[in-house]
Amino acid sequence: MAGLEPLYAWARAAVSRPQDALICGVHWELVRHGYRCLGAGDQPGPDERKSELLPAGWEANKEVYTLRYKSTDDARELLLKAIMVEDSMILNVMDRSSQKVADVTLSVADYINPEHLDDFHKVYKNTEELRTRIASGIIAPLGAPAEKAKKEPEKKDPDSSRDSDPLRVPPRQPAGTRAPSWPSPVSPFAVGGEDLDPFGGRSGGMIVDPLRSGFPQRGIDPSSGIPGRLPPGAVPPGARFDPFGPLGAGRAGPDPDHLPPPGYDDMFM
Repeated sequence: MAGLEPLYAWARAAVSRPQDALICGVHWELVRHGYRCLGAGDQPGPDERKSELLPAGWEANKEVYTLRYKSTDDARELLLKAIMVEDSMILNVMDRSSQKVADVTLSVADYINPEHLDDFHKVYKNTEELRTRIASGIIAPLGAPAEKAKKEPEKKDPDSSRDSDPLRVPPRQPAGTRAPSWPSPVSPFAVGGEDLDPFGGRSGGMIVDPLRSGFPQRGIDPSSGIPGRLPPGAVPPGARFDPFGPLGAGRAGPDPDHLPPPGYDDMFM
């Protein structure tokens, strides 16, 4: 029970009976759980202040010990009465603010060696059990004082905040990756390849591109522009391009698209 040794050395002159030593142990457990002693007796005295030491006259009555405590956060004030009944000590503790009451009965011989009151290292026994009895029988029912611990500000992960931004446009291509390799647009097996293997990164689909049919057409390069129709750069290199008219210059004869259908002027057709 760390801290009890200097307290016992300070109070040793007043310890004359085994129950005195037990009161010292009970008092220190209350101190460990955030309470400080105000004084002895039921009523407050002049110039009282919270202390980890026992007050003057704490051992005056060997049959009934009366001590008052206050929590470090000033939220609770306890009235402790330790009543001796034969060889047992009945601890009765009341929280004056909430009127809650807790009590524990301790056998003095279970925790104190009466023949070693002069030696701190031999006077106490079963100290862990004593601590457990005080914690479960008094501290837990009445509630421990709130700890005024300073909370460190949480460090925000810059990556998580960036990912949670709903207005952020994600990158089209992850950094450090290479662009996918596309097959040659003039490959005769490219047509329909994307339909057969949609996850394979292959090109070609259900729509047949005249420029990707597998038969290169001389003089047709939409990316360089089509005279009289498209300026250079209007069609990206390698993009699918569906001609919207006959390609090539110097076509013999009139343009079939410019001729009226047969029987255009016949009202009976």
